[in-house]
Amino acid sequence: MENSKKYLNLLKPNSFNFLPLGSIKPLGWLRKQLQIQADGLTGHIDEFWEDLGPNNKWLGGDKEGWERGPYYADGLVPLAYLLDDEKLKKKARIWIDAFLDNQDEEGWIGPEEPAEERYEKHDPWPVFVVLKVLTQYYEASKDNRVIEVMNGFFRYLKKHSEKYPLFSWGKYRWAELVLSIHWLYEQTKEIWLLELAEIVSKQGYNWQKHFTDFKYTKKSLEIKLETHVVNNAMGIKTPAVWFRQSGKNYDREAVYQALENLDKFHGQVTGVFTGDEYLAGKSPSQGTELCAIVEYMFSLEILISILGDPKFADRLEMITFNALPATFKPDMWAHQYDQQVNQVICNIAERDWTNDPDANIFGLEPNFGCCTANMHQGWPKYVKNLWMATDDNGLAAIAYSPCILTTTVGDCKEITIIEETNYPFDDKIIFKIEGVESVLFPISFRIPSWAKHARIKLPDGKIKSPESGSFYKVERKWHPGDVVEIRLPMEIRTERRYMGSVAIYRGPLVYSLKIGEDWKLISGTPPHGDWEVYPTTLWNYGLKLDTDNPVNSIQVNFKSLNNMPFSPEEAPVELMVKGRILHNWKLEGNCAGHIPQSPIKSHEKLEELTLIPYGCTNLRITEFPLLDD
Repeated sequence: MENSKKYLNLLKPNSFNFLPLGSIKPLGWLRKQLQIQADGLTGHIDEFWEDLGPNNKWLGGDKEGWERGPYYADGLVPLAYLLDDEKLKKKARIWIDAFLDNQDEEGWIGPEEPAEERYEKHDPWPVFVVLKVLTQYYEASKDNRVIEVMNGFFRYLKKHSEKYPLFSWGKYRWAELVLSIHWLYEQTKEIWLLELAEIVSKQGYNWQKHFTDFKYTKKSLEIKLETHVVNNAMGIKTPAVWFRQSGKNYDREAVYQALENLDKFHGQVTGVFTGDEYLAGKSPSQGTELCAIVEYMFSLEILISILGDPKFADRLEMITFNALPATFKPDMWAHQYDQQVNQVICNIAERDWTNDPDANIFGLEPNFGCCTANMHQGWPKYVKNLWMATDDNGLAAIAYSPCILTTTVGDCKEITIIEETNYPFDDKIIFKIEGVESVLFPISFRIPSWAKHARIKLPDGKIKSPESGSFYKVERKWHPGDVVEIRLPMEIRTERRYMGSVAIYRGPLVYSLKIGEDWKLISGTPPHGDWEVYPTTLWNYGLKLDTDNPVNSIQVNFKSLNNMPFSPEEAPVELMVKGRILHNWKLEGNCAGHIPQSPIKSHEKLEELTLIPYGCTNLRITEFPLLDD
């Protein structure tokens, strides 16, 4: 009884609550982007990559039976329901049924022993991912098998927690498990689940201490799981996940220490941090693994839900619109394992990385197949979490993209909100309210920290000037046909970075030098295959900028928004700047060489240069030396 009292009044409520999968559907350019993904590797990879084919051990075969199947389903399931695509749903159900129908009498789910010898028997880590898949599926289907199977697996873990404590990857990724334990607790209110969560937290790696007493301030030369880039991307949310149960401010504050220290010592201009394969410092020629990008996005989605701080959504948009699309071939038939902020050649060559020589080519399985399986969750989960529910029966606009939301608000009345926008390329966002009757409820609109002169026009014509870096709450009786218009002026801004270099932003987008590309197929048969990419134009420029008033030295050109906006050819916005060649800045170790210290002189002719959004590039310079003119 005493032990049960310990868990009364837990968990701490979330600041925002996730809406069920299917409540939000993409529109406009965002739907086209998800369709590109469905038409690319996500929709077809199981047809030719044997690791995700019918012989996968999760499906009863004898091939890879560890994390790759669960990883793939974690992106396939939300994509299928967001697009309402019956072919994709059929593929997703194959995995769902395999997860739900292959539980033994004790509660273990899936293969006891992966096909590859490198992984230990009864490793629970892949099941952590399975549980995330099942919670999404339950939201969309209400299939009660999910509750029964999850309950059985958690009882198995609790029974064997002393004999089989967490180890290896599971020890570092324990928050992925606790998320699902907390989810089931909120369905059933059974106290033993919180007891299990506490056992898990004690067996897991101490990410709170890791981030508050941060020792990894330089490029990692040792192979350690605590410096592994994906573990850190997952680990960022761990203190907040545990804060819900511990209630300790120390856990909450550790999240902010995580972002501060990773940015300070390993941060990149896109909002991610380096890791090729381990934390790699601030040089823009170091790489960042694709798995880390999609896992960081998921961590931020969890953080905004738990803590409600709009800065996490600012970071989510930055990563989603920059780092995520840049690591794919525009048609999403190939991906990189590692991307670089200054990426001037993508070829098979030795680099100052822990990864293999093919880590930065665009291909099916460069370096290692984890990203091939895990990359699919990025866009779908972003769409799923564009909106969240508030505890006062209202809604919060978390991130901005064209979509349609249908949910219940106020006193359980159904409402639809259509969001029309070309954001992040344009600054105007229009919300149209639809429903059968008027309803009183609040909407909280996020105002990004960079939007210093935002304006909100309400249905009654009143103009509001909300504070940047906040949620602006509008509580009123909403009527069918009401329209809200938000303007988020995208002023050009610059930031000084590594070696005094300069980076350029407009709204949530980072801008990079547009470099000519020569794609060379080195293996495979298109549409899927492996490509090297070589530059056909010069890249080693320094920029002439008025950093105090960048608008004086940058011209903005707008183009039409077409079917593939995240490509060099169809980039919807261009920035025209001036620069000079720096002949001493050359390739070193098959990367853009060590960036010169700024400011730097050059006596070469001044040229006009075109910058496009980072997410539209495959080759790029993003952190530029600043000219001393």
